[in-house]
Amino acid sequence: MEQQLSNEIDVRRNKIETLKKEGVIVYKDKFERTHKISEARKLSDGEKVKVCGRMVFRRVMGKFGFMQIRDLEDKIQVSVGINELNDVDYDFYKKMIDIGDFVGVEGEIYHTQTGEITVKAYSVTLLSKALRPLPEKFHGLVDQEAKYRQRYLDLISNQTARDVFLGRSKVLTFIRKFLGENGFLEVETPILQSAVCGASAKPFMTHHNALDKQCNLRIAPETYLKQVIAGGFDRVFEVAKCFRNEGMDTQHLQEFTMVEWYASYWNFEDNIRLYTKFIQELLMEVKGSLEIEYQGQKLDFSGEWKRINYVEEMQKVLGFDFLKCETRDELVTEVVNRKLFTASDFDGINTLGGVIDYIYKRKIRENIIQPTILYNYPACLIPLARRNDKNNKIIDVFQVLCMGSELCKAYSELVDPIVQREELEKQARAKLGGDDEAMELDEDFVLAMEHGMPPISGLGFGVDRLMMFLFNQESIRDVVLFPLMK
Repeated sequence: MEQQLSNEIDVRRNKIETLKKEGVIVYKDKFERTHKISEARKLSDGEKVKVCGRMVFRRVMGKFGFMQIRDLEDKIQVSVGINELNDVDYDFYKKMIDIGDFVGVEGEIYHTQTGEITVKAYSVTLLSKALRPLPEKFHGLVDQEAKYRQRYLDLISNQTARDVFLGRSKVLTFIRKFLGENGFLEVETPILQSAVCGASAKPFMTHHNALDKQCNLRIAPETYLKQVIAGGFDRVFEVAKCFRNEGMDTQHLQEFTMVEWYASYWNFEDNIRLYTKFIQELLMEVKGSLEIEYQGQKLDFSGEWKRINYVEEMQKVLGFDFLKCETRDELVTEVVNRKLFTASDFDGINTLGGVIDYIYKRKIRENIIQPTILYNYPACLIPLARRNDKNNKIIDVFQVLCMGSELCKAYSELVDPIVQREELEKQARAKLGGDDEAMELDEDFVLAMEHGMPPISGLGFGVDRLMMFLFNQESIRDVVLFPLMK
């Protein structure tokens, strides 16, 4: 196989050298296209076109034949014959143009006897020659590693891949349009940061040579977006590349895209309404229905979604008021005594919030299938969220869950600078104690809060995971163009 590939490359290289010696420009600088292929397919017979794309199929029958050219969105058949091209041009087409080359075609639209819309070629121009042939099985590339490392081959060969990544572009366009129509302004915040804050996550660290200081890559844009709110912007959002130096699985990558938005004078109930509206309008725009299928399960996003009170559900599962436990060890002892888990289940989990989250993920989250709003969280889980007015052990938080996965997280924001400093100081102590996912005390963020912030509610969601649901993809790598490989 390797020898065959090497021979094919040599043949194509020789053609390139021959053409260059003959004064042919093998790699053209442009082509005057009149129609994209999808547009050409809508034309009537007899209409003149100039179309272009990659040749992915050819059949030559003596002095006549067909080829197929493709761009990202569509493909079209082209008939090439000696009656339309002179002998020299037809011979060039047959001998010097190969599968995988980019070509430009000038001709007219007609339908074959079998009803296939076709361009009758009056000229075929070599635009760019491929030195390597397409893989033998490029019609449906199945090698997973090749799909991720050489995504361009996946896009050439797989209609599903083209649909997913065209869809991703449309989703991002919709997000910006939807938020703009609802009064949000897009802003940009730093990726290179001086404090690890905004989420519970292990960061990527780097060194800034010019400033001679340690920096981290952004784990979330939250603290900077809130500073923008403090500056007077009422509603802001960011489509943010974030980085978390954690494990990889089918739903997590270390580099990912998230959207966060923040609205002044809102609480989390306002964000429940906006997110519901967002998802329902997005589904109608992209899928044309509020019912979708994901991994064999029918999901219904219509109407108002079911709600589950996190604290009440956990109390049902545990059989006692877990909020009364003040320490990690106290909660573990209670749970183990009730034979709900073993002590070894919590090895490596060093915080009270970590134990609660572990129990929740195994006893509640994995059983949630249909879109569900989970709200009323323990305060120890999120140090940036606002405490409930009736019970300061609870925070005004919600998540939307589906198929055991988190689609978004949102809360009424903590804007009390005294409480915020206390919470971040607790996080800093936990970090010193070995919790590498704890936040640091971001002095710039607290300083902004001390100057005053209005009531705020913010929401964040991962674009990649949303894409998995929209396009029924089992792995997050299938919705990211170039996932990092080992």
